[in-house]
Amino acid sequence: MADEQQQLELARQLQTEWGIAIPELISEETILAQLEIKVVQILERGPEAFFQLMYRLDISERKLQEAMYFSKTPAAAISRLIYVRQWQKMQSRIAHRRKGFQKDEDQDLAW
Repeated sequence: MADEQQQLELARQLQTEWGIAIPELISEETILAQLEIKVVQILERGPEAFFQLMYRLDISERKLQEAMYFSKTPAAAISRLIYVRQWQKMQSRIAHRRKGFQKDEDQDLAW
């Protein structure tokens, strides 16, 4: 899914936002395992905080329900949803950053 540099950037972001420990040598599996531990901890605190977090992350309610009710390992499935959503957000930021540079170059064309 990710090249090494982007995966490292995503790992750092998840480490900061989720407070999870990720070793120097990372892999998608390592990140998902750490996220799964954090998801279980959040779920143990109660559903309200968990669902607020999922809403804030903009995780599809349908996908979340599928992960919770139809998966053999709900925490792992939810971790995958979080990982994919954070990946999408990171890719979007990168794309917008690139567009931002183009806007700066075209200042003469700005309305």
